[in-house]
Amino acid sequence: MIMADGISNLCNDLQVDPQDIVMLVLSWKLKAESICEFSKQEFIGGVQSLEIDSMEKFKNKIPFLRSQLKDEDTFSEIYNFTFDWAKEKGQKTLALETALALWQLVFAELQWPLIDQWCQFIQERHNNAISRDVWLQLLKFAKTVDATLSNYDAEGAWPCLLDEFVAYLIKNDTTCDKKSDE
Repeated sequence: MIMADGISNLCNDLQVDPQDIVMLVLSWKLKAESICEFSKQEFIGGVQSLEIDSMEKFKNKIPFLRSQLKDEDTFSEIYNFTFDWAKEKGQKTLALETALALWQLVFAELQWPLIDQWCQFIQERHNNAISRDVWLQLLKFAKTVDATLSNYDAEGAWPCLLDEFVAYLIKNDTTCDKKSDE
């Protein structure tokens, strides 16, 4: 197993920050089962599939890995992968602090304008582990609902938590439309 220290050493060799989203993409490409660890099989199979056989080739693959985030379908695959990869073994939900950190990471890439409000809402109002349904539906919400909420359908099949988020934004007058008017 390559554990957190080994992954940190790999990041140093690749000249990549361990918190860089490219490490999430690498984990997805390696089909890693758990955060902060690669099994020998995952690592060897993954680097072979990426045609990496030297540190130089590994470094040269970083832009390719980063480019995977530009494709909408691939981005969704990586986002969906993240839930199972990051949750603790044996758990059905994702720890709140882990979810918040990962949302900040992935939604920065997506440039979702409501990410800060979402994270604040979750910390203030939810304070529980995150279910798979909320995790998956948040991406759909971010991609389909306008930042001003003008196309939000209150009758839609959103998880209750997302409906509560919309009510929170409206109550606190913090939609992106309102912020840009200030």
